[in-house]
Amino acid sequence: MINRSPGIILLAAACVASMSALSCSKRSSPEAGPATRSAARPEAFSFSRKPTAEITFLSTQLNPVEEAWKMKNAILKDFPGTVDFRPNDNAYLLELMDSEFKKNPAASILVGALHGDLKGLYERGALRPLDALYQELNARNFSQDLMQLSRFNGKDVFYLPWMQASFVMAANKKALPYLPKGASLNSLTYQQLQEWAANIYKKTSKKALGFPAGEKGLMHRFFQGYLYPSFTDSTLLKFRSPAAAAMWEYFKRLWSYVQPSSLVYSTMSEPLLIDEVWIAWDHTARLTKAFQERPDDFVAFPAPIGPKGRGFLAVISGLAVPAAEPDTANAAMLVDYLTQPAIQERTLTETGFFPVLNGPASEAIPAYLRNLDAAVKDQMNAKNSVLTLMPIGLGGRAGDYNSYFMLTFSEIVLEGKDIQGVLDRNAKKLQGIIDKENLESWLPDTSAERPCKIE
Repeated sequence: MINRSPGIILLAAACVASMSALSCSKRSSPEAGPATRSAARPEAFSFSRKPTAEITFLSTQLNPVEEAWKMKNAILKDFPGTVDFRPNDNAYLLELMDSEFKKNPAASILVGALHGDLKGLYERGALRPLDALYQELNARNFSQDLMQLSRFNGKDVFYLPWMQASFVMAANKKALPYLPKGASLNSLTYQQLQEWAANIYKKTSKKALGFPAGEKGLMHRFFQGYLYPSFTDSTLLKFRSPAAAAMWEYFKRLWSYVQPSSLVYSTMSEPLLIDEVWIAWDHTARLTKAFQERPDDFVAFPAPIGPKGRGFLAVISGLAVPAAEPDTANAAMLVDYLTQPAIQERTLTETGFFPVLNGPASEAIPAYLRNLDAAVKDQMNAKNSVLTLMPIGLGGRAGDYNSYFMLTFSEIVLEGKDIQGVLDRNAKKLQGIIDKENLESWLPDTSAERPCKIE
């Protein structure tokens, strides 16, 4: 574990000292979909194909009790067959698959998991190529960026995209009159974001920009998936580069217009709802409450654009079939069902996980979710987007890895320490984690070296 530094202590002190009444945590699973939601009545849907045997669905997703209940009773309710949905921890996927085949060599098994977990299964020879299934379902208009991720060997499809989550920007419509001249929400640059926040401050004395930088906030994902890729075209390997130093100089300037209570925010819905901030960045699940309660007051939009493009983080879940499965027809049928446009939209309505299919959401989806869905798709489909994946292979060191990004923020932005010195010191600590776990890089970094090396 890393040592607690003065920077982290300062963050903790700010959290204690703040007069804000906001809670530091709303959810025990910080990067999953929202636990509660009033779902719209699903549209009528029928599925004509019928499996010949029970399907065991092993999933690392939709684990919370309410989400699992919705999966079984709402999302799967129109599937004309028996599905044994078993949400489990990702550490036991391979063992569970092996156990099922030992009990029944002819078992029909479908696996649902995050991209990184599926890549781990592929590297252990546990997944079957699904090119024929993809060709059958290709007219469904899957995002091609997501499809490319599933080609672990560069050519074959090893999973079909299932759900995605991401982080987007949100703004109170009160902030829109202060946009810089000529600026558009869908093409906003980071420089224009700073000018926007400065305009509001100059006219209202309000520091209107907010980030979830509290103890249980997801601010580290902003640095990893948004700021670093947008300024350096990297999430890790250019951690201490000249472009990274320039990025931190920029963020120091931007922070002067950030609401100080950001240091205790763990979710941005509450500060948006009480008008403490007018502009915010956060996980879609942690913005949903604001859009649901006051849908006419807020607008969602994609992350800003930096010198290298629009960095964004995609949390991708996929559907895969075990290599040991003798007959894939039944599992393929369930993949067909779960990627039907109507079921993709039902999944969004019930759980807050977004579709992996291109195209606008139907009118059956609540307006507040359509707003967020459009922002997610704008990020994914923009030509200048820099797709960034969640860290892969960190295991029990994920917390340490994330902490060094927050420590860097604290030392540079809050304590004013020398930027290059901080980057050099913390790069060595990150490299130590990489070396110990023997990690290869993940997008947008593409080094084939293992362990990868911070430049």
